[in-house]
Amino acid sequence: MRILVTGGAGFIGSALCRRLVRNPDVEVLNLDKLTYAANLASLASIEAQPNYRLLQIDVCDQLAVTNAIESFQPDAIMHLAAESHVDRSITGSAEFIRTNINGTHAMLEAARAYWDKLASARKSAFRFLHISTDEVFGSLGLEGLFHESTPYDPRSPYSASKASSDHLVRAWHHTYGLPTLISNCSNNYGPFHFPEKLIPLIILNALEGLPLPVYGNGSNIRDWLFVDDHAAALQLIVERGQPGESYNIGGRNERTNLEVVNAICDLLDQRRALKSGKARRELITFVSDRPGHDQRYAIDCSKVEAELGWRARETFETGLARTVDWYLENETWWAPIRASKYSGERLGLKS
Repeated sequence: MRILVTGGAGFIGSALCRRLVRNPDVEVLNLDKLTYAANLASLASIEAQPNYRLLQIDVCDQLAVTNAIESFQPDAIMHLAAESHVDRSITGSAEFIRTNINGTHAMLEAARAYWDKLASARKSAFRFLHISTDEVFGSLGLEGLFHESTPYDPRSPYSASKASSDHLVRAWHHTYGLPTLISNCSNNYGPFHFPEKLIPLIILNALEGLPLPVYGNGSNIRDWLFVDDHAAALQLIVERGQPGESYNIGGRNERTNLEVVNAICDLLDQRRALKSGKARRELITFVSDRPGHDQRYAIDCSKVEAELGWRARETFETGLARTVDWYLENETWWAPIRASKYSGERLGLKS
């Protein structure tokens, strides 16, 4: 099976590529623009494998994408390439519109042109999986869960751009018959996570004894999904999912942001205490809230569990411990990022 992955040098994409390449009967072509959040070090374990190849391509370049698809002749496309950080979308929405909407359009058109020419057996087996987010559904109150049928209500430039791309994917299925699937996931965490997101940012700040910024009063709730569990779900969806369907992927691990930060502090205190003897919870600093900060996300993932047999292996406790241990053991991965790309400064403030 030949699988083309876009954005495979990013956090979720690299986890997916590492998983797929473990099977010698699967060939993977990774298309990635290699923007600031991409990291080839995340792919070091597979870069020399004969069933893996990387091409530096912008998904908005439809001609380049078309040529790559025609050359590789994939059986499936897994489209992850996206700008993904809400804070950055607040101050730089144009790149989110370009990559997430225009890039998805370019991918769909290139995929459709390729799919139209396939022989009947390969044409019926082909799949285009678009990886999206639960943020397209908006904000929940204290009760309820996001279902696949939940109406869209995006609140940030990021979530609006992903909602738009979801709608394009559905339209290309209904109008042209392209066999598309959509997945909407909750917050991912785990190894190789670019340290602008909450969990890796807090881990690295806490390691260095720096302030631990928490938006508002820390009461915002997210459902947390270990990245390797997510990659396993994506593989099942592309192999067994029904064209035209969408699948919610969640970890069943709701936590307030403050609970997440406290848990990280406690794990690091147990593993590597500060020389000052100070408990890391004392480093928590409440800062002005993110503009338009959604209060709660929570996923009902019973569809992917019942229909495809997927189950998350990691609880939040086991997954967070694995994540903290990985950052403790892999300073060579994250230190260059902190030194040259992103040192932990506040993002997403309205000008």
